[in-house]
Amino acid sequence: MEKTNKIIVGISLGDANGIGIEIVLKTFLDKRMFDFCTPVLFGSNKVISFHKKALNLNSNVHGIHSLDKIVHGKLNLINISKEEFKIELGKATADGGKFALKSLSSALEALKKNEIDVLLTAPINKDNIQSKEFDFPGHTEYLEENLEGKSLMILMTDELRIGLITGHIPVANIAEAITPELIAKKVAIMEHSLRQDFNISKPKIAVLGLNPHCGDKGVIGKEDDEIIKPTIEKIKETGKLVFGPYAADGFFGSKTYKQFDGVLAMYHDQGLAPFKALSFGNGVNFTAGLNKIRTSPDHGTGFDIAGKNVANITSFEEALFSAIKIFRNRNEFIELESNRLQSK
Repeated sequence: MEKTNKIIVGISLGDANGIGIEIVLKTFLDKRMFDFCTPVLFGSNKVISFHKKALNLNSNVHGIHSLDKIVHGKLNLINISKEEFKIELGKATADGGKFALKSLSSALEALKKNEIDVLLTAPINKDNIQSKEFDFPGHTEYLEENLEGKSLMILMTDELRIGLITGHIPVANIAEAITPELIAKKVAIMEHSLRQDFNISKPKIAVLGLNPHCGDKGVIGKEDDEIIKPTIEKIKETGKLVFGPYAADGFFGSKTYKQFDGVLAMYHDQGLAPFKALSFGNGVNFTAGLNKIRTSPDHGTGFDIAGKNVANITSFEEALFSAIKIFRNRNEFIELESNRLQSK
């Protein structure tokens, strides 16, 4: 492989029956994308060919046998398996899930070996991907299990970053899961990520309340007064700029989120519902807190439009550019921190 400063982006292709392969192929029809990175698809020649024919796309895909044969300026494809995968566009099938997992696990292994610089994941179906190897609610938990660090799911655009205190857990379990230790841990991950990955020297973070109206002084629940507020005050004593809790409805309705570098929601839909209402199709899912960088588009497998050549590539493009920018920011931060420590 020729030497270059190009960032190598490994791409897992998601469910073989969804829109993942479509948005990847359509993104790299624009030759200018190769000025920013070198993409490597973890997939199958036969699966890619099927999608190209179904979508009538003339994408040039360059097959390679090993990752040391990557060619810059090309859309590289490394075959992940000799296994045959039956494709049934628009359907959630066992083969679709097997392909998604094989693509993801192969890309992850390359990421761990530093054979690729960042990981960009196309959407999976959280049901048919389940297996002995993948017994997780989603990408985030799987990556945390296989990489170093503690994860924080952040949904982001240029002006809004929402992290989740609790992730893919049942609503019935949310209140008992929220502890001072968990809040402090997630605040620490977000604060560090904002400094390391986004070049924000003194990040300002908002924490949302759990109950409607933050409990109305205990009338609608005591968690905000007894757990969340004291925890925020204790974190403030360390010098971090952390504020709240804020009632979620008024916080987003009044656009207060624009005053902060990051927002922490107490549970999945509290954060993702307003995020997607404000920016669906343009957002990025970033897994913060881990030793490797992973981003993805903010949408699902799109089974209802698979094979119709109508999938919007905007979110995937944003995920690509975000991964590249975060990679550069993080390397710069690590270098500056190293120089600062050496100078002491």
